[in-house]
Amino acid sequence: MITQLNADSVNTVSQLIQLSVAPVFLLAGVAGLLNVFTGRLSRIIDKVDKLDKYEEENILKDEKSILKITQRRDFLTMRMKNTNLAILFSTSTGLLVAMVIVTMFLSAIFNFKDFLFIAILFILAMICLIISLFLFLREIFYTTSFINKKKSYIP
Repeated sequence: MITQLNADSVNTVSQLIQLSVAPVFLLAGVAGLLNVFTGRLSRIIDKVDKLDKYEEENILKDEKSILKITQRRDFLTMRMKNTNLAILFSTSTGLLVAMVIVTMFLSAIFNFKDFLFIAILFILAMICLIISLFLFLREIFYTTSFINKKKSYIP
C-alpha cells in the first residue's frame, strides 16, 4: 500500500537536508585536515625508519653521534605523539559532526525537539576542531624550530 506524501513532510525533509549541508561541508574540511595530519605522520615515521637504518649501518659508534641520534629520535617521537593527538581530536570532530547530522534527522523523525543536545554536540565538535588545529600549529612550530637550530645533518 502506497501512502501519499503530504506537503508538510516533504518540506520538513527538505529543510533538514538544507540544515545538514553546512555540517557536511565541515566534514569535508575535517577530512582534508586528516589527510594533512596523516601525511605528516607518515613522513615522521619514515624519518624514524631512516634514522634507525642510519644507526644500524653507522660503523662509528662514538658517544657524540649516539647522543645526536637519541636526541633526534626523542624529538621525532614527541612530534609523532603531537600529530597523533591532532588526528584523535580531528577524528572526534568528524564523529561529533556526524552525530549532529544524525540527531537532526532523528529528532524530525521521532518528533523530539532537544535542540540543546544538538547544540552541545556541535560545540564539542568545534572544541575538538580548535584543539586539533592548535596541536597542528604546535607541530609546525616544532618542525621550524628544529630546522632553525639544525647545525649538522642526521637523516
